[in-house]
Amino acid sequence: MARLVAEMTMSLDGFIALPDDSVNGLFDWYNNGPVEVPTARPDMTWHVTEASAMHLRRTMSTAGAMLVGRRIFDLTHGWDGRHPIDCPIVVLSHSVPDGWPRDGIPYTFVTTGFADAVRAATALAGDKDVSLAGPDIIRQAIDAGLVEEIRVNLAPWILGHGIRFFDNLAAAPVKLEQTAAIQGDAVTHLYYRVLPRI
Repeated sequence: MARLVAEMTMSLDGFIALPDDSVNGLFDWYNNGPVEVPTARPDMTWHVTEASAMHLRRTMSTAGAMLVGRRIFDLTHGWDGRHPIDCPIVVLSHSVPDGWPRDGIPYTFVTTGFADAVRAATALAGDKDVSLAGPDIIRQAIDAGLVEEIRVNLAPWILGHGIRFFDNLAAAPVKLEQTAAIQGDAVTHLYYRVLPRI
């Protein structure tokens, strides 16, 4: 059965973006190394260190589906119909946006709630992971006790304010076990297993 995995790039003080949704230099690590990592988008190739390339290849190869919220979908303009990670996308939304769904684009819109969106994403993922994108989706999944792994791409920035990775968790405190730390350039990839609640 698919595992739910939460992953985002985060500043040292816990933010994933500034209040206007800009990310300042948090994503600098995607373009600061000699190793090319092609994505599903022909217009996007990442250039990272070998350590970060290993991390990215792992993320791309284990993702069977992605579950995102409508806000992330709108901010990215639906990734112009093709996410860099080549897998089906499930979008949790109160309504289906105009012009969607589109033929040949594997996006599923779920308007009947979080539980139904998780069911749709896990069915699409099969025995691979469901990658969670966006702080609100991740919060709901943690609160529901469904997240098995959290990956933090820790960037050497202090943003001071903005949108937090982990905010307003009803389930907190949540105990984690660190399983890996991969040092890249301008990023450290931290892997944590979410421990069962007592």
